[in-house]
Amino acid sequence: MSPLQNGGSGVQGGGVSKAHRREMVGEVISDKMDKTVVVVVKRLTRHAKYGKVIRRITKLKAHDEKNDCHVGDHVRVVETRPLSKDKHFRVLEIVKKATGI
Repeated sequence: MSPLQNGGSGVQGGGVSKAHRREMVGEVISDKMDKTVVVVVKRLTRHAKYGKVIRRITKLKAHDEKNDCHVGDHVRVVETRPLSKDKHFRVLEIVKKATGI
């Protein structure tokens, strides 16, 4: 069946599917940039040879459209198209707000 016979959408199967996007939960460690936050994602992994559990961190820059996130907030980020040189995630939701002192 050609795309023209399929209603002109150009997509086989009739539905539009998006690629699987990674979602991660992390803590905001910097909100000094405009519409950008730095999120640290912590994970545990095992050493390949010795089996010891090792803590690993990943720092991500995420797009925060409304500047709602502040240092200490726990946020859910989702992978998106590249927004700048090293910003490839956007803030999906604030899971837990930081408690102010």
